Amino acid sequence: MRILGINAIFHDPAAALIVDGEIVAAAEEERFSRRKHGKRPVPFSAWELPEQAAKWCLDKAGIRPDQLDAVGYSYDPKLVDHSLDGLDPGSEETRTDYAFRAPAFLAAALPGLDPMRVRFVRHHLAHAASAALAAPFGDSAVLVADGRGESHSSLAGEYRDGKFVELASQRLPHSLGLMYEDLTEHLGFARSSDEYKVMALASYGTPRFLDRFRELVYCTGDGGFRTEPVDWDSFAPAVIDGAFRLDHADLAASVQRRLGDVLLESISWLHGQTGQRDLTLAGGIALNCVANTRLHAEGPFERIWVQPAAGDAGTALGAALQLAAEFGERATPMRAAGLGREWTDSELEAILRTAKVAYTKSDDVAADVARALAADEVVAWFQGRAEFGPRALGHRSLLAHPGRAENLERLNEVKGREQFRPLAPMVLADRAAEIFGRGPLPSPYMLFVHDVAPEWRARIPAVTHVDGTARVQTVDPADSPVVARMLAEFDRFTGLPVVVNTSLNTAGRPMVDSPRDALECFGSAPIDLLAIGSFLVRRA
Repeated sequence: MRILGINAIFHDPAAALIVDGEIVAAAEEERFSRRKHGKRPVPFSAWELPEQAAKWCLDKAGIRPDQLDAVGYSYDPKLVDHSLDGLDPGSEETRTDYAFRAPAFLAAALPGLDPMRVRFVRHHLAHAASAALAAPFGDSAVLVADGRGESHSSLAGEYRDGKFVELASQRLPHSLGLMYEDLTEHLGFARSSDEYKVMALASYGTPRFLDRFRELVYCTGDGGFRTEPVDWDSFAPAVIDGAFRLDHADLAASVQRRLGDVLLESISWLHGQTGQRDLTLAGGIALNCVANTRLHAEGPFERIWVQPAAGDAGTALGAALQLAAEFGERATPMRAAGLGREWTDSELEAILRTAKVAYTKSDDVAADVARALAADEVVAWFQGRAEFGPRALGHRSLLAHPGRAENLERLNEVKGREQFRPLAPMVLADRAAEIFGRGPLPSPYMLFVHDVAPEWRARIPAVTHVDGTARVQTVDPADSPVVARMLAEFDRFTGLPVVVNTSLNTAGRPMVDSPRDALECFGSAPIDLLAIGSFLVRRA
């Protein structure tokens, strides 16, 4: 069967395509439109569709819209309860109306599509399917937590033989995600966008407000929870123009700790209900790698798998997976996050010639880049298919030497980021255990934090956060041979099997996706070398 999945209702619009059970393509609209998160997360933007991403997915498979067997839309407007708090006051009806019209909108965007083939998939069920039906194992318990769906903010259950069994869900206005978004906004960041900055800031504080948050956020013993209204000003004043105080870091630390406590209690309840050995996670909260590590280290499940595109973009894939399961077709597990666009060397060389930039063809791009990194150069790395999800995983990355402490400040300046934000390491999978502990290994999607071994902290200071942790990506040569070879060569030059890996973009911009994006980023930021396919472009 040929099934297209669409996410469009809130933010991070995306499309994904499954053909005969195989995940063929998945991409976020922001990579085409160059608008961060694709659009604003407001009701009147609900009509905007991931048109370019959807057309690319179909082109990738050579499928016309009229050849689709089904289209899954990851929101069911029939499930919205307009009497609930937690919705957008005064404009929720607009979002609901646009959602009802989505089949007609999609038919207009994809000429030839029969609107009767569009099916609404409950938002949190799409999240759940994106994790449990894409995971590398069979049956599993699944927990979804985010800001909100139609009328709920979380969903807990299990998949057995491809069928979902619901065990608990939490109705609005109680929402861990909305609470975290409120804090994000109070700290001067963009809500539904910059929550990861709060997680980074939390490492600089102590959870001295934890007792008060235990009264405000707590589990109800039946798989649900409560989030009482928070007077944020009573903890610390709103941040203006980035003027942070210790109170702000302590507030972030307190909320982060309480979030982890509630999630841990929730999965313990879920384990007791299901008896499953494996847990899958999705929803925006599942991108909180600090909380994920606590669930792994302190929770009852043997294995945890987090959807790499755990946010709303991943519901495009989940909607398609869920429909496939309902049609009796179990999809092949997700083998990698590289599901986006790619270019051949001949195509890349033609683009470089058109751009009239000086370049050389490398006989061994992995070794040449490793040599440049060993010489403390900053390298833009553009290889293979673009990643699906918010993490750069060695396809569209910015690389640097991890042994230079000053490279943390240097790369944050290159990208225009806040200086309190950490950088992540990529490491050879067979060397990870000697350097990183506590979190699960392997960790190919950078969705857990790991303790850096004390004897390594001084050796890789650029990727060791203030609390002694690092958000690790392990690299297996079987999955990423060019990246693995680059790491091995860097190890040969420096004695370090670790390289700094951050997303190839600058602040406020989506991750680089196309060769043109890569050239624009390289031309506008102080990057020393661009490794694009087999070609090297060096700054004059």
